[in-house]
Amino acid sequence: MQKIYIDTSVVGGFFEREFEEYTVPFFESVKSGEQIIIVSWFLED
Repeated sequence: MQKIYIDTSVVGGFFEREFEEYTVPFFESVKSGEQIIIVSWFLED
């Protein structure tokens, strides 16, 4: 299991067609427990 720090640009990329090729599989790996994300405090609200 790998811990990865992400910021708002990674989350925003999930909603943009240009980056979905990378972000959708990334968040699927997070959802499945393969990776743990550590987020910026900007994302906590």
